[in-house]
Amino acid sequence: MAGNRAVAYKGPGKVEVIDIDYPTFELKDGPGVNPANVGRKVPHGAILKTVATNICGSDQHMVRGRTTAPSDLVLGHEITGEVVEVGPGVEFIKVGDLVSVPFNISCGRCRNCKERKTGICLNVNPDRPGSAYGYVDMGGWVGGQAEYVLVPYADWNLLKFPDRDQALEKILDLAMLSDIFPTGFHGAVTAGVGVGSTVYIAGAGPVGLAAATGAMLLGAAAVIVGDMNADRLAQARSFGCETVDLTKGEPADQIEQILGVPEVDCAVDAVGFEAKGHGSHAGEEAPATVLNSLMDITAAGGALGIPGLYVTGDPGGIDAAAQKGSLSLSLGTGWAKSLSFTTGQCPVMKYNRSLMMAILGDKAHIAKNVNAKAIGIDDAPRGYAEFDAGAATKYVLNPNGYLDNL
Repeated sequence: MAGNRAVAYKGPGKVEVIDIDYPTFELKDGPGVNPANVGRKVPHGAILKTVATNICGSDQHMVRGRTTAPSDLVLGHEITGEVVEVGPGVEFIKVGDLVSVPFNISCGRCRNCKERKTGICLNVNPDRPGSAYGYVDMGGWVGGQAEYVLVPYADWNLLKFPDRDQALEKILDLAMLSDIFPTGFHGAVTAGVGVGSTVYIAGAGPVGLAAATGAMLLGAAAVIVGDMNADRLAQARSFGCETVDLTKGEPADQIEQILGVPEVDCAVDAVGFEAKGHGSHAGEEAPATVLNSLMDITAAGGALGIPGLYVTGDPGGIDAAAQKGSLSLSLGTGWAKSLSFTTGQCPVMKYNRSLMMAILGDKAHIAKNVNAKAIGIDDAPRGYAEFDAGAATKYVLNPNGYLDNL
C-alpha cells in the first residue's frame, strides 16, 4: 500500500509535512473529526491521487491561530485529482478519471442538495449544515493537501474533465475550480453583477481576483479592486481592473476619480473577518470595516456578495464580541438603502461545470489572473509563510509530480 504525506497545522504560524495513513473507505478518528463521524462507512467514495491542491486564504485563518482548529489537522480543501480507487457503491466515476473536487462536501440526497444549496448539506457534518475537507468544525473529513485523499459521494461530488490531455494542458486553470473561481464568481453573481455594471471588490487576494475575473465574464463595465498591498493591486491591473489603494484614503474618493461618482452598482467582500482599517487607520484590525464601507459605497437598491469568511469562534478577535463573530455593523445604512446581502459558502456545484467550459473554451484565464504558481509539497511551509506575508501569488501544491513541467 502506498504511503501518504500531508500538510498539517501544528499551532499558530506553523505547518509541517507529516506522514498520515493512506485513505480507506471509512472515516477514522483523528484531529478535528466529529465523534459522530468516526467509523462512518464510505462505500460511495473514491480515493484520489492528488494532481493539485491549493493553499487558500481560509487555510491561513487557521494557520494564524484565528480559529479553534486542533493541532495536527490535515489542511486543504482545494483539490484536483486522479481517481485511483472507487468504493463498491460508485457507478459512474472510473479509475483514471481526472476530476475537480468541490470544497463543499455534500451528499446529493438531502433537501438542500436537491435545491443546489450544496454549501449547507444536511448529512455530512453532525455539528451543523455544511462541510469541507481539512477545515475546523466541518465534520472532520481529512484535508487534501496530501498525496492521496478520500472523497465521499463520488458520483455526485466529482466533476470529471472531459478530455485528459486537454485538461492537463490547462491544469493550473482547472485547479481553481475546486474553490476560488466559483467562490469569486458567486460573489459577483450574488452582488448582482451584469452587463454594464460597476462593481467594487474589496480585497486583491486570490478570491478577490477571481471575483474580478467573474465580474468581467458577467459583462461588468468597470471592475474596481481595493487593497493595501501594492503587488496585489498590480496583479489586478494586469488583467484590466481599476484599483483603489486603501493606504491613500477612503474608497469612495478614489472611486469618484474613476467613475465620476462616489458609488458603485454592487460590491463584493473578498476579505472577511480579519479585515483591517484603511486610510489613517490602515493596519489596525477592524473586522466590520469592509462590510460597513461597502454599504456606504453601494448605490441604493444594490447588493453585496460576501464570499469572505466570517466565523463564530475567533480566539484572536479584538474584543469579546469579535471572538464570537459579533460585529458592529451599520445595519441601519443597509436598511435605509434597501441593500441585499448574500453570505456563506459558495455552492461550488452551481458554477463549476460552466466555469470549466469557460476555461476549456479559452474564455477565462484564471491561473494567470491570480498568478498561480506550482510548488512541491515540501515547500508548503514556505508557501504558507510567503502567502501570509502578502505575496501576490496563488500557491498550488504539486505532491505527485503532475505539474512538474509547468
